[in-house]
Amino acid sequence: MVRYQAGDVVRTRKPHPCGGDRWEIMRTGIDIRIKCLTCGRVVMLPRAKFDKSIRAVMGPGENNKKGPTDGS
Repeated sequence: MVRYQAGDVVRTRKPHPCGGDRWEIMRTGIDIRIKCLTCGRVVMLPRAKFDKSIRAVMGPGENNKKGPTDGS
């Protein structure tokens, strides 16, 4: 079973009507809320439908990236 976290970027099997196929996960649970990274549209899907529509997990989004630490 694949675990998803808020902030992960996923690629879908079919593109959105705007042409984008990359989405950021905004919320997880029984339903999953995702946001298109091309046009900004927010969609809420049941987890079962979401699991079928995902092609790949690209990795954490911009909000989860950590900057360099200065070590002091």
